[in-house]
Amino acid sequence: MTRKHAVQPSRSATKLGRRAFLAGTAALSFTVVKPQQVRGTQANSKLTLGMIGCGGRGNWIAELFQKHGKYQVVAAADYFRDKVEAFAKRFAVEASRRYSGLSGHERLLATKPDAVAVESPPYFHPEHAAAAVEAGCHVFLAKPIAVDVPGCLAIAAAGKKATAKKLCFLADFQTRANPIYQEAVRRVHQGDIGPLVSGEAVYYCGTTWGGGDALAADPTNPELRLRVWGLDRTLSGDIITEQNIHALDVAAWIINQEPLSAVGTGGRKARPEPGTCYDHFAVVYQFPGDVVLGFNSKQYGTGYDDIGCRMFGPEGMVDTHYFGSVSIQGNKPYQGGPMNNLFTEGAVRNIAEFHDSIMQGRFANPTVAQSVRSNLTTILGRTAAYQQKQVTWQEMLKANEKWEFDLKGLKV
Repeated sequence: MTRKHAVQPSRSATKLGRRAFLAGTAALSFTVVKPQQVRGTQANSKLTLGMIGCGGRGNWIAELFQKHGKYQVVAAADYFRDKVEAFAKRFAVEASRRYSGLSGHERLLATKPDAVAVESPPYFHPEHAAAAVEAGCHVFLAKPIAVDVPGCLAIAAAGKKATAKKLCFLADFQTRANPIYQEAVRRVHQGDIGPLVSGEAVYYCGTTWGGGDALAADPTNPELRLRVWGLDRTLSGDIITEQNIHALDVAAWIINQEPLSAVGTGGRKARPEPGTCYDHFAVVYQFPGDVVLGFNSKQYGTGYDDIGCRMFGPEGMVDTHYFGSVSIQGNKPYQGGPMNNLFTEGAVRNIAEFHDSIMQGRFANPTVAQSVRSNLTTILGRTAAYQQKQVTWQEMLKANEKWEFDLKGLKV
């Protein structure tokens, strides 16, 4: 580590960022159209917004949509009635547009909002996003986009269908919306550090999810698993997909290719709360051109926190940190700058881009393919770690492993 340039964000700063909002389940659903096509509104009116998933992040991001000034929250859906009611009271959603149960998103979509944002547990993202596109809705989708290979492929198909139907489909990765990140990656792609050789990506943090006491007493209860989905491997995708994707997405963005193979390990040794997710991963990825990426993550204990990626070439290094700074050191340096509040600022930029794309008729939806590649990269590393052997990209795709969550006992 180059201590001169390394940034070690404080635990308090990190907790006040993205992880402070992960304890709840939140899902937004949007459908928006061109100004002249907005149902029952004038071109300068607010776009109506449906929320699928009304937990912590749903409440947080709904407030950002409101602050943008061009959205109006008009419908809400979540499996849990208490979450829907609390959300609806906060955002003045009328009683007739509050939906709960597994089919809540279907009833929300039937009301024809202009836009949907999907912030439900990741296991349900492909189903919710595809249904929104079928209903003619523009989609604002949280990461990760899916928990398994079939889900990623379903999102890719939904994105293509959205483009064909002239709908906007945006995956909400905050780093990709940041101008400093964008400029640093642009400089790497133009050759400022020379051809990439090797690098590292890391995601180090402490315990993130709470609410596991009830689950410990009844670990197979589907409602309890759903309420604390971040502790559940099937619902979340495990930490490498649900959270570590932030670091691996930046690496995939910089390298700009899908990996050829991965070999890895991991386990659950120090995590105190109940659940089925690992608390650490260690993976080595091989990319085309003999580019090697080492990845490490941990989600337990105290001490050093970082979400970062460093890539090296013969002429320099690009150094990125979600809660620190972004820069290039070497023969062609780039000072970059600090990430003051990337979690919020990135979401705000994406909300604005979502609105602008809809109103200006930009439906190429470039974030879909990028997000599918990054999501599959996490799944490749996860598969290699679970099997503790080398797994190729093609082997992963051919296996097409689908994860199943038993819905028996849940309210429709």
